[in-house]
Amino acid sequence: MGGLEVRNNTLAVHEWRQIFPVGSNRGPVPTEVPKDIAADYNEAALVLPLSSKASAALSRRCLQSVLDTAGYKQKDLSQQIDAVLAQTDTTKALPTGVHMIVDAIRNFGNFSAHRITDKTSLQVIEVEPHEAEFCLDTLDAVFDHYYVKPAQAKAMKDALNAKLAAAKKPAAK
Repeated sequence: MGGLEVRNNTLAVHEWRQIFPVGSNRGPVPTEVPKDIAADYNEAALVLPLSSKASAALSRRCLQSVLDTAGYKQKDLSQQIDAVLAQTDTTKALPTGVHMIVDAIRNFGNFSAHRITDKTSLQVIEVEPHEAEFCLDTLDAVFDHYYVKPAQAKAMKDALNAKLAAAKKPAAK
């Protein structure tokens, strides 16, 4: 859109552009999540309306960072996911709902990072917007497991231990 204007015998052309604010429809990342991981998540959320492929790739990177900080130091994300899914230590194992869906991020991330074709149609498999959104939803659950719930439990236990100390009782186990 634009307009024309004549000023001092000179034709001036005005160009108009409508600019939309950049933002995400997702809530804020919990403060317990490390800043670098939160930055990747926020970027994945911001690019989702423009590129589900880019969003899924960033979600994949985010998951890999979470698993790395959780102590899964295998050489690639596939091996890290295998290790977390095989975890038998109940203090480290993923909750059932998260356990069932965490590998989706790796798969959608692979579709975004590599040209993978449907063996029937020979078409490149693309990441759909709802699939990239699902990756972000899965990361929300992963954040809750690795960062939010442990911080809440620690705060509750610290408050309990403060009360026990005031009563000259031993700390909670």
